[in-house]
Formats: sequence, C-alpha cells, structure tokens
Amino acid sequence: MDENPETVPETLSSLIFLYNRDTPAGRDGVDPSWPGRQGIAVALNAAADILTANDLSVVITFLISRALADYNMDVRSRMIDAGIGIIDKHGKNNITRLLPIFENYLNKKVTDEETYDLVREGVVIYTGSLAKHLSMDDPKITVILEKLLEVLNTPSESVQRAVSNCFPPLMKSQEVNAEALTSRLLNQLTQSENYGERRGAAFGIAGVAKGLGITSLKKYNIVDALKAGLEDRNSAKAREGALFGFECLCEKLGRLFEPYVIQILPLLLACFSDPVIAVREAAECSARAMMSHLSGQGVKLVLPSLLQGLEDKAWRTKQGSVQLLGAMAYCAPQQLSQCLPKIVPKLTEVLTDTHPKVQSAAQMALQQVGSVIKNPEISALVSTLLLSISDPNEYTKLSLDILLQTTFVNTIDAPSLALLVPIVHRGLRERSADTKKKAAQIVGNMCSLVTEPKDMLPYISLMLPEVKKVLADPIPEVRAVAARALGSLIRGMGEENFPDLVPWLLETLKSDNSNVERSGAAQGLSEVLAALGREHFELVLPDILRNCSHQKASVRDGHLTLFKYFPRSLGPTFQNYLPRVLPAILDGLADENESVRDAALSAGHVLVEHYATTSLPLLLPAVEDGIFNDNWRIRQSSVELLGDLLFKVAGTSGKAILEGGSDDEGASTEAQGRAIIDVLGREKRNEVLAAVYMVRSDVSLTVRQAALHVWKTIVANTPKTLKEIMPVLMNTLISSLASASSERRQVAGRALGELVRKLGERVLPSIIPILAQGLQDSNGSRRQGVCIGLSEVMASAGKHQLVTFMGDLIPTIRTALCDSVSEVREAAGLAFSTLYKSAGMQAIDEIVPTLLHALEDEETSATALDGLKQILSVRTAAVLPHILPKLVHPPLSAFNAHALGALADVAGPGLDSHLGTVLPPLIEAMGNDDQEVATLAKKAAETVVMVIDEEGLYSLIAELLKSLGDTQASVRRGSAYLSGFFFKNSKLDLLDESPNLVTTLIVMLTDPDSATVQSSWEALGCVIGSLPKDILPTYVKVVRDAVSTARDKERRKRKGGPILIPGFCLPKALQPVLPVFLQGLMSGSAELREQAAEGLGELIDVTSENALRPFVVPITGPLIRIIGDRFPWQVKSAILSTLGILISKGGIALKPFLPQLQTTFIKCLQDNTRVVRSSSALALGKLSALSTRVDPLVNDLLSNLQVASEIGVKEAILVALQGVSKYAGKSITASVINRVLVVLQDLVQSEDDQIRSSAARAMGIVSQYVEDTELASLLHALSVPASSESLAVRHGTILALSSVFRHGASHVCGSSAFPTVVDCLKSRLNDDKVPVRETATKALGCLLVYQAQSHYSGTYNFSELLPFLSSSLRDDASDVRRRALGGLKSVAKVNAITVISYLPTLGPAIAECLRDASTPVRLAAERCALHVFQLTKGMENVQAAQKYITGLDARRIAKQPELRTKFMEDEALPYQVDQIEIIWSRWSRFGLAIVLVYLTDVSLLNLIISLKKKVAR
Repeated sequence: MDENPETVPETLSSLIFLYNRDTPAGRDGVDPSWPGRQGIAVALNAAADILTANDLSVVITFLISRALADYNMDVRSRMIDAGIGIIDKHGKNNITRLLPIFENYLNKKVTDEETYDLVREGVVIYTGSLAKHLSMDDPKITVILEKLLEVLNTPSESVQRAVSNCFPPLMKSQEVNAEALTSRLLNQLTQSENYGERRGAAFGIAGVAKGLGITSLKKYNIVDALKAGLEDRNSAKAREGALFGFECLCEKLGRLFEPYVIQILPLLLACFSDPVIAVREAAECSARAMMSHLSGQGVKLVLPSLLQGLEDKAWRTKQGSVQLLGAMAYCAPQQLSQCLPKIVPKLTEVLTDTHPKVQSAAQMALQQVGSVIKNPEISALVSTLLLSISDPNEYTKLSLDILLQTTFVNTIDAPSLALLVPIVHRGLRERSADTKKKAAQIVGNMCSLVTEPKDMLPYISLMLPEVKKVLADPIPEVRAVAARALGSLIRGMGEENFPDLVPWLLETLKSDNSNVERSGAAQGLSEVLAALGREHFELVLPDILRNCSHQKASVRDGHLTLFKYFPRSLGPTFQNYLPRVLPAILDGLADENESVRDAALSAGHVLVEHYATTSLPLLLPAVEDGIFNDNWRIRQSSVELLGDLLFKVAGTSGKAILEGGSDDEGASTEAQGRAIIDVLGREKRNEVLAAVYMVRSDVSLTVRQAALHVWKTIVANTPKTLKEIMPVLMNTLISSLASASSERRQVAGRALGELVRKLGERVLPSIIPILAQGLQDSNGSRRQGVCIGLSEVMASAGKHQLVTFMGDLIPTIRTALCDSVSEVREAAGLAFSTLYKSAGMQAIDEIVPTLLHALEDEETSATALDGLKQILSVRTAAVLPHILPKLVHPPLSAFNAHALGALADVAGPGLDSHLGTVLPPLIEAMGNDDQEVATLAKKAAETVVMVIDEEGLYSLIAELLKSLGDTQASVRRGSAYLSGFFFKNSKLDLLDESPNLVTTLIVMLTDPDSATVQSSWEALGCVIGSLPKDILPTYVKVVRDAVSTARDKERRKRKGGPILIPGFCLPKALQPVLPVFLQGLMSGSAELREQAAEGLGELIDVTSENALRPFVVPITGPLIRIIGDRFPWQVKSAILSTLGILISKGGIALKPFLPQLQTTFIKCLQDNTRVVRSSSALALGKLSALSTRVDPLVNDLLSNLQVASEIGVKEAILVALQGVSKYAGKSITASVINRVLVVLQDLVQSEDDQIRSSAARAMGIVSQYVEDTELASLLHALSVPASSESLAVRHGTILALSSVFRHGASHVCGSSAFPTVVDCLKSRLNDDKVPVRETATKALGCLLVYQAQSHYSGTYNFSELLPFLSSSLRDDASDVRRRALGGLKSVAKVNAITVISYLPTLGPAIAECLRDASTPVRLAAERCALHVFQLTKGMENVQAAQKYITGLDARRIAKQPELRTKFMEDEALPYQVDQIEIIWSRWSRFGLAIVLVYLTDVSLLNLIISLKKKVAR
C-alpha cells in the first residue's frame, strides 16, 4: 500500500468486507474467526501512516459503527489501539474532521444500550487521544476529561490502560484541578466497592501522575495516601486498591518510580502475608510490575533488604521475601542475569525452612524462575532440576546424568544457569569421584552453551573454588576433567574474567603441599595455557624454566610436572620448544630430591612417548649429553630415557627381567638390532652403544645397573657387538679420559680397566706405550686423561703383570708429576699412589729425589713443587720424612718457605709429629730482613698452624710458648703473631690452651722491644676474642695475676717512679682485656665481681692516662650500675676503690658521670660497712675537683651530717667534707664556708674521739679559705673552750687548733688572735689529761715547723716557743714524749741550722728518750736524733753528737737509711684498723718489705701490725 497508494481505498474496502463477513451473528455462539478480525485491526494500525484524509473518515466511521462493538474483547482492544494509532498520526491536522464525528456519536440517542456502551468506551478513548492535539485552553478538554474518567470505570483492563494513556497530554491544562482530580481518584481507589472502579482509579492515578510529572507524587501526597491505604488494617479493599496504585505507577512511570520502590518494600512484604487472598494476589501483581521495571541499580538496592528478610524469625516475613524474590524472575533480562545468582542459592536454602508455607513459597519462587527459562532443553528438565535443588542428596547424580545425556541445540540463558549452577556446585562438592568428574565436565561445557559469556560471571566465584578443589583430587582422571574444565572456562570467557587463576596455579605449583595438589595445578595450568594460546605460553615459559631450578624442591617438582602434561595439552606444537625444555628436565633428573627426580623422569618418558619418532634428532643429542653429565642422577635418568628411545625404535617394551651376571647374551634379537641401525644409522648406533658400554662402569651403582639393563635389552651378542664398536669405543674412552669432567674421566678409566681385566696381557703391551706416548700430546686435557688411564690400568692389572713394564711406568709418572698443567700433575699423583701399591719404596726412591732436585732449578721448581704436593696428598706419611729435612735446612730461602706452606696445606694433620722441625725455622724466618722471605715464611707458618688437628694442638702450643720466650725479639714477635692468628682463625676447641697464652702475652706487654709489645697486644686481643662471652668471667683471676706479674716485672726494671706497663700505653690499650673484667663484673658471682673490680683498678693503675681516656665511659657505666645493686660490701668496696683510681687518672673524661657518681658516693656514705663509707668519702673528695658547683654538694653533706644518727656515718661525711675542702675548697663560697665552720665547731666538742678528730681535720683544711677577720674570730672561738672542764671540749679545740696550724700556720701567725692561741697552747701543755697534752704538743710542733721554715720573727717566735716543746720531751706520758720527738724531728728536717743552737737544751732530753723504756719513744728518738744531730752529714757530726749520746748510738743511728713510707705523706688520712683493706688495696702493688718507721701516731702502729698480718697471710 505504501508503494501503491492508489490501492488504499480498495484495500480498506476489502478489509471492511472481510471484517463484516467474519463477524458472528450473535454473541452466544462459537466465534472461530476472531483471530482474522484481530488481524484486520493490526493491519489497520500498521496502515496508519499511509491513510489520506478521505480514508481517515472511512476508517473512523468503520471503527465506530462496527469494530468497537465487536463482542470479542481482544479484537475490540486491538481496534481501539488501531484507532489510537491513526489519531496519533493524523489527529493534529484533522481535528475539525474527527471531533464532530466523536461528539455526534456521544450525543445521539441510545437504541441498544449494551452496544452503545462498548462503542462509547472506544469513542471516548479516541476523543481523549484527539484532545492532546487541542489547544491547552480549549474548554472541550475538561469535558473530554470527564468522559474519560467515566470510561475509566469500565471493567476492562485494556480500556482502562488506553484511557490512562490519554491522561498525560491533557494534564498540562488541568494543573488547577489536579489536586481535586488526584483526590477524587485516590478516594475511588481506596473506598470504592467495585473492583473495576478501583482498578480504573489506579490506572487513572498513574496517567495523571505521568502527565503532571514525578513531582506530583509528593506534591499531591499520592504515595503517602497509597502507603496509608496499605497500612489500613480495617479495609482489605483499601489495601488492594493501594497495591493496584503502586502496580500502575510502576508500569506507567517505569524507572522514575524506582526510588519509591525501596520505601514501599516493607509494606509490600507485609501484604504477601495478608489474610485476604485478593490482597495477596494484588501484592504479587504489584511486585511483578515493580521487578519488571527495576534497573540494575534498583536491583542492587532492593536485593539486600529482600535477602535480609530471609533471615527474619517471622515466617510471614520470610514468605513475603521469598515471594518477592520469585517475582524478580520477571526482571528485564539484563537485571535478571544480575540478580538470579544471588536469589537462587538463597531460595535453595529456604527450601529447608521449618515452616511449610515458607518452603512452599520457595518452591513456587523457583518455579517462577523456571517459568521464564527460554531454553527448550532446560525448560523440559525444570521439574527434575527443581527436585535436585530441593533434595540434592537424592537427585544430584540423576540430574547430572540427564544433563550430560541431553543434546543442546539452543543456548543457555540466565534463568537456566540459575537452576543449573546449584546442582553443578553440589556435584563438585560430592565425595563421589564419579559425581565430581561429571560436574566438572558440565562446568567445562557451560561456556560453549551460554547466550552471553558474561551470564556466567556471577557464578565463577561460586564454582571456581570447587573446581580448584577437584583439581586436587587424588584420582588422576578426575583431575584431568577438572583441568579441561578450567581450559574451557578460559577459552569461553576469556582470561580477563579469571585474573587470579593463572597466578593461583603458579602459586600452587610452588606450594609445599602434597604432590597431588601440585600435579593437579600443573595439569590445570597446561590446559589453561593451551587455551590462552601460543603467545601467552611463550611469555610464561621462561618463568617455568627458571623455577625448574628454584631453591625449593616443591617448586622444582611442580614446574617439572608441567612438562608431563604439555605434550597432551599442546600436542605437536610443544615439540618446537623441546630444545629449551630438555636441559631443565635433565637438570631435574639430577636433583637431590626424589620427588623432583620422579617428576623430571615422568616428563622425560612422556616426551619420548609423544615425540620419539617425530623429534628423534632433538631428543637423542640431549639424552646423549646427559649420559656424560657430571651428575650421576642425570646419567641414570638419561640412560633410562635412552633406553626408552631405543626400545621404541627397536619395537620392544624393555620390561624383560634379565637375570645372571654374564652379559654375553642379551634379550634382543637381530631384527631389533637392524631396526635400530635402520633408524639411527650404523655410525650413530655405534656411538650410542659405546656410550652405554662406558657407563656400565659408572661410579654410581644405579647408573651401572640401568646401563647394564639397556645393554642386555638391545644387544644380542656382547662380544660380537664389542668387536664392531671397538674403534668408536676406544675413541670415546680416550676423549672421556681427556674430559674436563672428573667423573667422566673416572668412568672412562674404569671402563678401560674393565677391558684390561677382560683382555689381560694381550692389550697391556700396546696400551702402556700408547699412554706413555700420550704425554707428548700438546693438549693438557688429553695428558690428564692419560694419567687417569694409567692409574686404572695399573689398578686393574696384577703386580706380576706390571713388573715387566716398570721401566716405562716410573719415568712416565715422573714426567707427568712435573707437567706444566696442574690437572695433569694431580692425575699423576693418583697414578703415583696406584704405582706405590705395586712398586712400594721403589716408586719413592726413584721419583722423590728427582723432584727434590728439580726444586733447585728455577724453571722446574714450581711444577716439581706441585708434583710433590700431589704425591704428598696421597702418601703423606711415607713421603713427608724425605721432603722436610731438605726444605727446612738453613738459611731458609723464599722458595723453600713457599714450598713448606704449599706442602703443609696438603700434608694437613700429618705435620703433627713434625712441628718441632717445621715451625721454629719458619718463625725465625718471619723476622728475616729480606721482605720476600719474611712474607712467604709468614704465610707458610699460618698454613702450618691452621692444618694442625686436635692431636697436634698440645705440640703446637708448646712450640708457640717456647718461641714466645726466645731471646730474639723477632722470634718472640713472630710467635706472638702466630698465636693470635691461630686463635682467631682456628675451628678447634682452644679453651684449655687459652689461659697459658693469655698469661704469657700479658707479661710480654712489658717486652723491651716495642714491635713485640704491639704484636703481643694484637695477639692478646685475638686470643681473648676467641673466647665465648659466657666464660670470660672465669679468666678474671688469670688476667689479674698476669697483670700483677707484668707490673712486678716492670717495677724491677724502673726502680722507682710511676709503674706503667708499655702494652697498656698503646692506643686502645685496654680493648683486649677489658671485656674479661666487665663481663666478670656484670655476670659473675659476688666474689668474682669483687675480684673483677679490684683487677680493673689494678689494670687502670698501670695504664697511661692517654690510653685510658677512650675507655673511661665503658668502664664507669658498669661500675655505677653494679654499685647501685644489692651486693656484699666487699664488692662495693672494691668498686669504690677502683672508681677512686679512675677519678685520679680519668680526670675530666669522667665529667659526664659527675651527677651519678656524686649521688652514688653520697648514698654509700650511709652504708652499714665502715670500709664502704670510708672509700666513698675519699672518692667523693677527689670527685669534687671535677665539679664546677661545689656549694650544693657541701650543703648536702652538711644536711646529711646534721640528720645522721650513727657515729660511723658522721665520721664518713666528715672525711668526705675534708676531701671536698681539700680538692675544691677554692670553689666554695664564703657563706657556705661559714656554715661549715659553724657545724664543725659543734662537732669538735663531740664526746666521740673519731668525730672530734675528723671534725678537727676538716676545720683545719677549711680554715685555709676564710678571711683574716673570720679566721681571728674562729681562733678566738677555739681558744675560749680550751680551758673548759670537759675533756672532750678541751681535746677537740686543741685538735682543731693543731689542724689549723698544720694547714694554715702562716694565716694564724699573721692573725690578731695569734697570741691568744699560743697562750692557750702553752696552758694545755700542762693539762692533766694526756690526750690534751699530746695534741697540744703536736700543734706546737706544727707551729715551730712553720716558723723554722719561714724564719718567723714576730711575737712568740721560734726561740720563745722551742723551750716549751723541749719540756714536753720530759713529760710523764710516753705519747707526749713521742709526739714532741716527732715535732722536733720535723723542725730539724726543714731547718737544721736553727735547731743546732739549741742543742745544749735539746741534746740531753733526746739522750734520755733514747734510753726510754717505751719502744715507740725510743724509735721516735732515733729518728729525731738522726735529723737534729745531722748524723748523715758526716762523721764530724757523729763525733759532735757524742757529747749528748753515746758513740755507739750515734754510729748506729747514722747508718739507718732514710726510710719514708708513702703512708705518712697524708696525715689527714684516718688510719684506722678497719680501713686497712682500703690502704692495702691502694698500696699493696708497690710490694711490702719490712719497713721501720718512727711511729708518730697510735693508729699507725695498728696499721703496721695489720699490714704485717696481711703479709703473713
């Protein structure tokens, strides 16, 4: 009609005619022709585009007059659609033509009411369709809208739908009435009693909402009203109507309504369990409409809440969720494929719910899924598949069988997959291997049947893990099917959908799991790579080959297994890669891991099986190379593979069991032999058989057995075959003897030996000359092969056979031992060993002298030396005694030194019994002036000491110790170096030998040769450095004793002055020995810690300040840490003593530790042990010299002094205060000094003797730093109590004055209080208490010493005061007399001339004292007379003294030496009995002889007594 417009009227007439003809007479009869009439309606609708204006009137008239009154609803609906289509096309231009027709009909009188109603519905719809072409302000639109609303009540869905479609264009003109219109429709929807009216109202609301826009839903509260209707529990019709509304809104608005779907979903779920059937049906229709219009995003939003509803405890909620999920089967195909993978598994789970209605809903939902399946084959199996899903135990295997038997012609859609996948997934998880295999097979077939490969994507995450598990099944056939399934998945869906599959397979190949898993992964990877194509395989192959040599055996095993499956998956393509693959397989054959070797061998067998005939030129060379490989496992596997090749070529299985030791007859036939020749050719066949025969003598038993099996299987007659291949065999043997591979040479030699044993004397006359001639060959490798051959020949032939050939053998071996190539000499050494077995001493006598003579020739010396090394390596005990005497003969040359080192390296422990011969010359040569000789001797000596084993250790240490005591410094130096080198590098257990070396080396640190000292120090570091850290504390005593010995030795050399050990004055001097003491200090027992601390102090004392400086911090830290812990007082005392020495020597380097040390010392002042308190007091005094702020320290001491309750603690604090004042008094401010003096003035009057003495000494020291006025005040303050009735007060003040005179006599003499003080002293000289008189005498002596020394001429000068001292010489108390003698002696020592003028007065008094009954007085008198009479100045003084004393006494006293002990230099030191340990630890290192001293203090007497007892102990 479109091409022939002139036929349109005629065609329309024909259509109208046909319609009239096929229209039945009545509506009660059968209507078989309704499809024809429906077809006419479709034709009219299709022809709408080509109708003219005249045609339009004809068609519209026909529709109104006849077609719209058709009794068949389908025909009538089609006619309405045709009219709407025509009006849509032509209505705009024909409004004036059509609208009157519609109005006339609607206004005419009714004759047949039933027919009129049918036609009226259609005309109203036409009018509504035409109205959209009217002007928006046309009043007719409102009239038309009212008519449409009336028709909307027609109980025909097609009519209602058509009316609904008319609403949207008209709503633009009805915005004013929109609210009333929507309210009217909503009321009708929820309140009408008529089903059709409610349904129509739903369509009307949908049309109105579409016309007004999506915003109208909120603006006019449409959704809220519908929600309210759903929640109306009293009216089922309201709920049903609301559901109709939501259904129609979904249909009409489509995805625009999607946001509201999420909101109404809970209400919809509740309606699925409504008690009224009509509501439930409406809910189902509404859900179906919603789901069919959901977008992909909508599915994502809806699905989680529905799936969550399945977890609800209420069964109705579950049921509703299930029904909604079932409704999702009506989603669009794209959304369906997206949601079904999540829906069906959940529905499957719900099938087992406890509530039967939930189960029934799940079953119905699955049937809904099945109902939308488009694949006819699957559609026919839906009932069976649903049974399998609902009862998997019973029907899974049946379903898998049916699926495998089904021939698929059509592709599988998404719903089909949704039902298939759970069944297949269950099958993959079955225990039955057959079921798993079938399921895996179906998985592989799925990709080729799906409509879209992407439909499979949602199921990959579900099925792939199970396929991976099946890939690890113990049954190979199941693994093979799973591997093919993976290949099919990759091939069908592409690699991009399996990004992790290949990495997972590769990772599994590397895992440490079972061989089965790696085998499955290998098979799967082979199929996957085959599916990915050649390019991908070539990318992966380098990694596979690289991992074949991975360090982990499991990785090698997995990747070599791949080559077992590649031939099957890749087919002929893989043979192109054989040259690259075969080396990896051969390497795998040599692996130390059995599973790796098995994998490589299996791969080799598969390669031979697949490519033996097609790729023989590739396989055979690789296998032949493997036969001569260095690794016996490769040789074994290569022989087996060569056997497989030959068996395949010969047409035999090679599985025959051959018994018996003889190999003359085999299991092969002549025909098989000819077959091998035909395929390989005679030359190649001879080469192969020669190689097999040679490896029959392999060094490995398994290789020999494999070669023998192959030989017997393919060789029928051994003698005959040997005769045929003999030329080639000999060439192979000679080439192998010259090979770079030692094992290959050995195998060839053994094969040669076997020939000799078999052929005997018949071949020797020809073989030996040939071999001897072979030494003339220019190729070193061939000469080496000759030597190996000689060795094998001699080993195979009997002694009686060789006797004849000695004349040829010995010169040949001798020549080879001097060959220019080291490998030849090495082989000659082995030949010499074999010769020695047959010739004995004859071999040594004829070969060794020649080699020794060759040593003297510069041209041949190097090769001759190596020859000696070779024979020495095989016959050490026999050859060594012949070599050493010549090499060690003095003078030792550079070459001989080199030779000794080289031979020692070879002789090894054989040198144990020759150390006395070898080592001394080498040590002596290490000091040679010739640098070359010294260097070579040093290297040789290092070699000698390192080759000694445990049996020679004692001899070695003895030799080293002997050399350390040698008279030559160079020998001592060399021995020290060797000792250090040996202990540093040796692997032997040297703990028992270390103490001797440590002691000797420490003593050698005092060696007069500085280079020896340096060498000994370095050796000491090596020796101690070789000791385990945990045993270092046991060496504390060893090191301490050694340091003491070295100190004594150094003291004897120096004879006075500070004693420093030279070795401990080097840079880093303490580095070797310090770890011993520190380790003992940190981890030893209490006794060991004490020894370590004392030893550390002794070590510091003999170390120079510069050498000590770098170690101050490492030493001080541990000492502070240990003294802060709870250890016995002996440990603390030792540490404090060491810290005192360290402070004296370390000086400013200790400044970082100043706060810690100060705190530690102050804390120790409170210790319960007197020794600890005294030591800390002394150390604190020395430490104060480093402090820049002394006032806080002094204040702390004063505060502690005031609160201290124990006498001992107070005494210690006072001693500390003395030290601080002595070393840092100038830094103390005046105010603090005044505070000190105030405190001390109280303490000097203490009832305790020690407190008084200590306070007095402290006051004397402090008085040096006070101003003159303050000093005068102090002296007045001290003079007043001197006349007190209390002994303690008098004694204390006089002690204080004595101390002040001792430390600051010049200040006192210049003070205004001086006369008062002197008067006080004079009065106390007559005190009734001896201690007061003794102290006053001491004070007077100090004053006189100052006046005599300074020639004081002021008030109370020397001449005035001396008589008072002289009177004390005749005091009743011996202590007073002794103190007066001491003072007089001190005066005479500083100014003897001043005293001489007073001899008439003093002489008789001294003479009386010399005869005193008290021994201390007599001793003091002798010391006094010595200085007063100047008896050491000449005989004239001795004679002059005889005026007062006897000549005998004068001469005896004159002969006494000037003994002065260091203990008397510091009178401030409180020499008490319980402080002897401190004094002894400080001074015992100077040694203690019997010392006679003039005792000036009772405490000193106690000191000497204690020291003597110490010496006695």
